[in-house]
Amino acid sequence: MASTVTTSKDSAATSRPGYGRLLRTRGAWTFLLPGFAARQPFAMLTLSIVLLVRHTTGSYGAAGAVAAVTGVSMALFAPYSGRLADRHGQRAVLVPGVLVHAAAGLALTALALTDAPLWALFAAAVPTGASVPQIGPMVRARWGVRLKGSPLLTTAAAFESVTDEFTFVVGPLLATALCTAVDPAAGLLTEAALTLVGGLLFAAQKGTQPETGRDGHARVEHVSALRVPGVRVLIVTFLGIGSVFGGMQVSLAAFTQSIGEPGLNGVLYGVFAAGNMLSGIACGAIAWKTAPQRRLVIGYTALALTASALWTAHSALLLAGLGLLVGMCIAPALITGYTLVENLVPAGARTEAFTWLTGAVALGQAAAVTVAGQLEDRLWGGAGFLVPMAGTVLALATLLALRSRLATPPRGRAVARGVGHRESVAVD
Repeated sequence: MASTVTTSKDSAATSRPGYGRLLRTRGAWTFLLPGFAARQPFAMLTLSIVLLVRHTTGSYGAAGAVAAVTGVSMALFAPYSGRLADRHGQRAVLVPGVLVHAAAGLALTALALTDAPLWALFAAAVPTGASVPQIGPMVRARWGVRLKGSPLLTTAAAFESVTDEFTFVVGPLLATALCTAVDPAAGLLTEAALTLVGGLLFAAQKGTQPETGRDGHARVEHVSALRVPGVRVLIVTFLGIGSVFGGMQVSLAAFTQSIGEPGLNGVLYGVFAAGNMLSGIACGAIAWKTAPQRRLVIGYTALALTASALWTAHSALLLAGLGLLVGMCIAPALITGYTLVENLVPAGARTEAFTWLTGAVALGQAAAVTVAGQLEDRLWGGAGFLVPMAGTVLALATLLALRSRLATPPRGRAVARGVGHRESVAVD
């Protein structure tokens, strides 16, 4: 009896998810370190464009529009990048992608500094956004392979969210410091250089990338992950999250400029991202018993409520406090959404599914940057904060109406309306 109890306790301890156990996963560090280096520039891109174009044109509306074109371009091309990575391997997509991105970023910088017309900036923004390397989805796909069937999948989703948000603590601070203290173009130039170096280092880690249909013994029919109904619901919810990121980036920049403290922009955005990071750490350390669909609804409701209060802030201190709360509500929604992808989508289409969600964030961010920039130019200071409120409330309404589509099929049941395979694939 004693032996049985001891064995049961040891088994429970072994199965309990935690960051320590996650980071001891064999081969994890070979893609985590270069993956972190490669995704860092992404947090600098939008803000670097906004600060550079605002400096050269004097308009937040123009700056937001150029940044929006970049975001829309990324959102449209990211899923195809993910599908190509699922079919041909991550390295085959990543190497040419980072080369194109670095060249496009340099071209956009040169055009902005030479007072090129707005249409020329738009033209350069298209390849800049289209070639943004999808490092986050690629890292998540590698975790999915390493942790297949493990309770650590939720912990891995939380860890990736924390890593993403840590980059959004460092990235805006670095971009603001470079653009304000060094040169308005320094942020975008640094982003291009870091993307090139980090992306090539990540691409060199061939041993941990997921197998493609050509690598395995079974032939896999690749159909878009967009056919999974739950993925479409998650796309809408992630669009709302993107509206928070984009609305805050422009509105914080305009707010700090209006009070004569532009250097506070990176600090306030860093506080917002820090809240996201801290709540992400907590989410990964908890052994959740609540169903992920329910967690998503609860977390997203909290996000909509806190984002709706941003426009009322009239001081930097109050805005920092509200930004911290909003950030703390974003991580649970992001983590739960990515966890649901692991349950709803077969492994052969997960990179594409993750890029659809990443692209949805970018598209929501692009739309928010555009609208918030126009509101800041035409209405009162802080009017751009209405965008996160509208985006999250609309997304919450959609989530509540369609939440049944996020239900995980019973164990052993194949995804009938999702990604096609020659053989039935269990999602649990």
